[in-house]
Amino acid sequence: MRILLMGTISFEIFYKLSVMLESSSDNILQQDLMRAIKRGVKETQLIIQAIKDLQKHHGCEKRQFTPPSVLEEDILEAIKSLSNLRIKEVFQDSSHDKISRDEAISVIRSDVLEKVKETYPDTEQGALVQSFGAICKEVFRNQILDTNTRCDGRGLTDVRDIRCQVNLFKPLHGSALFQRGQTQVFCTVAFDSLESAMKLDPASDIKDKNFMLHYEFPPYATNDTGRLSSIGRREIGHGDLAEKGLQAIIPEEYPFTIRLTSEVLESNGSSSMASICGGSLALMDAGVPIKEAVAGVAMGLVTRINEAKSNVIEDYRIMTDILGIEDYMGDMDFKLAGTKKGITALQADIKVSGLPLQIIAEAVQQAFIARQHILKIMDSTLSKPRENGRNNRPVTEKLEVPIANRNKFLGIGGYNLKKLRHVTGVTITPIDETTFQIFAPNQSAFEEAQEMIDNYLKEERVPELEFGAIYNVKIVEVRENGLMLQFNPKMQPAFLHVSQLDQRKVNHPSALGMEVGQEIAVKYFGRDPATGQIRLSRKVLYSPATSVIKNLGSKP
Repeated sequence: MRILLMGTISFEIFYKLSVMLESSSDNILQQDLMRAIKRGVKETQLIIQAIKDLQKHHGCEKRQFTPPSVLEEDILEAIKSLSNLRIKEVFQDSSHDKISRDEAISVIRSDVLEKVKETYPDTEQGALVQSFGAICKEVFRNQILDTNTRCDGRGLTDVRDIRCQVNLFKPLHGSALFQRGQTQVFCTVAFDSLESAMKLDPASDIKDKNFMLHYEFPPYATNDTGRLSSIGRREIGHGDLAEKGLQAIIPEEYPFTIRLTSEVLESNGSSSMASICGGSLALMDAGVPIKEAVAGVAMGLVTRINEAKSNVIEDYRIMTDILGIEDYMGDMDFKLAGTKKGITALQADIKVSGLPLQIIAEAVQQAFIARQHILKIMDSTLSKPRENGRNNRPVTEKLEVPIANRNKFLGIGGYNLKKLRHVTGVTITPIDETTFQIFAPNQSAFEEAQEMIDNYLKEERVPELEFGAIYNVKIVEVRENGLMLQFNPKMQPAFLHVSQLDQRKVNHPSALGMEVGQEIAVKYFGRDPATGQIRLSRKVLYSPATSVIKNLGSKP
């Protein structure tokens, strides 16, 4: 398990964690995670102390920060009196969705700022907008703290309505749609050969990466327009988190490279956790034998801080399955993914100066309950991986080829394998000297390729060569370094190296006047035990004659 703590850690009444917490693990138990977090927070105290000592002895003087202009008290009161009740009505109206709520707040902001401008024409527009936003945030947070009710009418621990579907996109090997409230993701799975696995840096611990999650967040997911091809930090970060959440359940020895794509169709908070839920269903729909289903949920936090007492948290509310607005106006976005038993990944974005570990522990426990609820709904849609997957799923098998038949199987310059791929779409990858991996896009392609392979390896009755015998053979190809010779039409051509042509040194076969179609005599010395290639020589024939020249022509 890897725990990453970033940011400032301080020690007051209890250990406090601020700014960032990130972890990826192999489905560890919840109690083990909490022990790891406590240990990590404790160890970072040493780092923080070292930073403070470095700052004390070698630090530079801090630059003075000049805050932006603050509105006068009477202007602030005017904005509050004109907007407070109207904003509260919008946040208490649970019939609003994300867009209608934003539009209602936008109408109030335009109306209030226009009226304030009439009375205070010299006030900066930016300062008015900022003050209105601060009032919205205060009203929003107070409603949660005072009533334990959120803007969409849910309680603190309620999860939005969930809908799941699988087997939606027939051409691909697996697909799933996961919708939670106004967050909707469409996940697809495609298989490829192990040869297409991502090759990583040789210095990395992982040499080949055969599971990849591609996360897409197009502009229309938030009712916007823009370039569909642009990939920013959001896509990279959320995709990396979702991939970590699913990596722990992927089988270690799987014969395919898996590409999982998650396209966010609509977003109102926690699209990365929805990608984990949808991705888990899509993998099961594709027949990947994952260990357990994985679900993810985002936890939020609203606190009431006493600034007079060193920003001590006096009151707080932890929220399950937060909306986008709850993330924006809240104090924490704590994403946590895992199975029924353990945790596979988490990421906490903390926006206050520090949080007691007690709050983190409560959030983890509350997320565990929500995760069980989500997994139960997912199980009702698809409870386990499909045994045989789709009919169009690829096929892979290992093929053993005797070393003596290797050249016959490959063909001259690998011609047979190139033809096989062109005709059937099947890829054959060598593993070692005698073992090959066959990857076919589907069963029919595999059967067609199997027929061609059988023809390549078909045992034909060919004359057996006698060790030490001399044969008349036909030149079928002249190369820079030798000749390709044919003993019999049923046999693969054999290679004679230029060094074995004559007792004298020969740089090229043409120096001896040799050309395609000519017949020459050679002596057979068996096969190379390592490669299975025929060993021939012509130059030994210039020694005293030893035996009668034989002919293996096609005619008896």
